[in-house]
Amino acid sequence: MSDAVLITGAAGFIGFHVAQRLLQAGRKVVGVDSLNDYYDPSLKEARLSMLRNDPSFSFVKLDLADRAATADLFAHRFPHVIHLAAQAGVRYSIENPNAYIDANLAGFTNVLEGCRHNSCRHLLFASSSSVYGANTKLPFAVHDNVDHPISLYAATKKANELMAHAYSHLYRLPATGLRFFTVYGPWGRPDMAMYIFAKAIVEGQPIKLFNHGNMRRDFTYVDDVSEAMLRLVDRPPQGDPKWSGAKPDPSSSLAPWKIYNIGNNKPEELLHVAALLEKEFGKSARREMLPMQPGDVPETYADIDDLARDVGFRPGTSAEEGIARFAAWYRDYHKK
Repeated sequence: MSDAVLITGAAGFIGFHVAQRLLQAGRKVVGVDSLNDYYDPSLKEARLSMLRNDPSFSFVKLDLADRAATADLFAHRFPHVIHLAAQAGVRYSIENPNAYIDANLAGFTNVLEGCRHNSCRHLLFASSSSVYGANTKLPFAVHDNVDHPISLYAATKKANELMAHAYSHLYRLPATGLRFFTVYGPWGRPDMAMYIFAKAIVEGQPIKLFNHGNMRRDFTYVDDVSEAMLRLVDRPPQGDPKWSGAKPDPSSSLAPWKIYNIGNNKPEELLHVAALLEKEFGKSARREMLPMQPGDVPETYADIDDLARDVGFRPGTSAEEGIARFAAWYRDYHKK
């Protein structure tokens, strides 16, 4: 395993696609996942079965909140770690906060300790656009302060960024945090809007539109996310010698730590997304207009200039193209 990339959350949506992309690039991958039942485990098993077709992939079932088991795993000394395992979902964090403490804080601590003690050369970890919280300046930039999260999920992701920085400062652990913006595509999560809308359209159910339909999201196609991560995995941050504590930039540090937005840089109206899905499935759905939900924000919009500058890539798959690919997968997977 000494030259393999370790991916936590490998049976999850983004983890599966990143693992596939690395395997296609000729890398060895060790995938870790707890296969919990936050959503249908059969979808996770189906993703995993595809990864297992590649002899360069191996899998370990593990809950990262298990300190001893995680320490044993990291003793294999992975040079590159991509940490995507987390308890996801803004709304679920209101119902079940302890799941976020266990997975996103305790689990991440165990990952940081594993990296620290086993000579990890680069930790790439998932943050979220949710950290922008109450910010209203658009587009959201990594150079903006993000001190006002409005959900526990967002607070745990902000905490992950801070925890990683502390380890980078104390132990010179190179760490890069990625703020994902509404990732969608084939094999997507059933608790996300794209999947929920598709299911409602196919089954003849109403589409629920919060904030009375006045919602915009920076939908980012999953292949663009995978490409960005492939370009970043071998680019550990070095620390910025020009960084100043007198005027601190929240996206960088003297320590080997960096934050990037991974977004499409083009917000889409949810009403437009619903219309594109209706076109793909050849069905119309009734719209149910509802008030804003707790912990939600009306718009997300990623400034991706730092990503483009540093790795020469800007996510850019159009909503039309990405939704067509997602719908084709949905029909095939669900035999609709």
